[in-house]
Amino acid sequence: MAGGAIVETSQGKDYPGKMTLFVFITCLVAATGGLIFGYDIGISGGVTSMDPFLIKFFPSVYKMEKENHNTNQYCKFNSELLTLFTSSLYIAALVASFFASTVTRVLGRKWSMFFGGVTFLIGSAINGAAVNIFMLILGRIFLGIGVGFSNQSVPVYLSEMAPARLRGMLNISFQLMITVGIFAANLINYGASKIKGGWGWRVSLALAAVPAGIITLGALLLPDTPNSLIERGHTEKAKAMLCKIRGTEHIQLEFDDMVAASEEAKAIEHPWSNIMRSKYRPQLTMAILIPFFQQFTGINVIMFYAPVLFKTIGFGDDASLMSSVITGLVNMFATFVSIFSVDKLGRRALFLEGGIQMLFCQIIVGTLIGIKFGVTGTGDVSKLYATLVVLFICVYVSGFAWSWGPLGWLVPSEIFPLEIRSAGQSINVSVNMLATFIIAQVFLNMLCHMKFGLFYFFGGWMMIMTVFIALFLPETKNVPIEEMILVWKRHWFWGRFIKDEDVHVGHDMQSI
Repeated sequence: MAGGAIVETSQGKDYPGKMTLFVFITCLVAATGGLIFGYDIGISGGVTSMDPFLIKFFPSVYKMEKENHNTNQYCKFNSELLTLFTSSLYIAALVASFFASTVTRVLGRKWSMFFGGVTFLIGSAINGAAVNIFMLILGRIFLGIGVGFSNQSVPVYLSEMAPARLRGMLNISFQLMITVGIFAANLINYGASKIKGGWGWRVSLALAAVPAGIITLGALLLPDTPNSLIERGHTEKAKAMLCKIRGTEHIQLEFDDMVAASEEAKAIEHPWSNIMRSKYRPQLTMAILIPFFQQFTGINVIMFYAPVLFKTIGFGDDASLMSSVITGLVNMFATFVSIFSVDKLGRRALFLEGGIQMLFCQIIVGTLIGIKFGVTGTGDVSKLYATLVVLFICVYVSGFAWSWGPLGWLVPSEIFPLEIRSAGQSINVSVNMLATFIIAQVFLNMLCHMKFGLFYFFGGWMMIMTVFIALFLPETKNVPIEEMILVWKRHWFWGRFIKDEDVHVGHDMQSI
């Protein structure tokens, strides 16, 4: 709606505003911060499946792979040093996200994105020129710092810029860019593996500079969000910006609510300790469990190690890389389902449908691999059988792409009030990175020991998290961020943690 009326809905106020070209472009530019995260997820698995890369940096893994060619398929790539190459980035991102919280709050969201792009650029240069393990790991650490800063700031930026009724769609553009990054990385790996001379892996690693350059330059052109401007004392600029992004002059009530939230935020000296208060218990729980669950869907097992995984189930070198290209393509296009439905169907519906779909696919894939390889890990698969496995993996990936993938970033970024928003998003990112690190570090070892049962393991987690969503996540679609407390107050479980006086003055208490 472009008019001036303020509508009171059952979920709070419906501020006037519409999608403007300015908002669309700024959100699209900001969302490119997802490219660096996606590119890294996609590139590492392909590089670690390239023989020249293994021969140069991990000769023992290369030797083990060749020796186990016709023996135990589950343990071909089991190496703690190899997984450290992949997972070191996520520890760096975990630590960086806490520093990013301060930068995001004090300097603004755009400068946090800019710093993330610059450090990712440095990391890509070091990795592309690496001559030893130290340079590889050092480059990964810089990449991790970039990921930590961008993942902390981009979802918050998108949620603050978007009108409430379109927040889901615009925020999910971040996840879309992650999938674009993954797909681009898979294509580059496939092409780089064809380069004669054995230096294709350098091309794959160095080209991370492209998405890094996009977000670095893009961040310089982005405006600050009204929330950030108010938070830093620029109220007149904030009001003008709010008019611009909403496409209407009738923004006074939304602006007043933002100012009230900012004043409340300034009264809090220690947001990290304040977030532990009872009234923030629902948001804190979600900021911890949703990113944790997102990684325990098992998706990064597929995305990190797709080429390695497909090699393990019997694909050749080229076929394994091409299979990961296919899953990357499915991941990218399936994300559009979420973009066009999240603000209509809601967060809960997508979470629940995607969870059930992924659960069945985990069980089927685990069973198919178990039938063929058993517990010994020996055996070969036909082209038809391997295609069947890839088919169900693609169905699994599509379920993730329209549920836990985008919503794992969207929901935590939209539920925190301004006074603890930066701290809350840092917790979200750090838990995500910690869980990603754990999965990346132990997956190959788990595959070696748990064999096809590993897919049942992740299936069990899918069951737990789907039940959790059904019971404890209220619907947050179309709810203005500053009105979100009403949703938690009404919930059958979380309402007990929120007192009447915790609800901001001006909210319609009769609707609770």
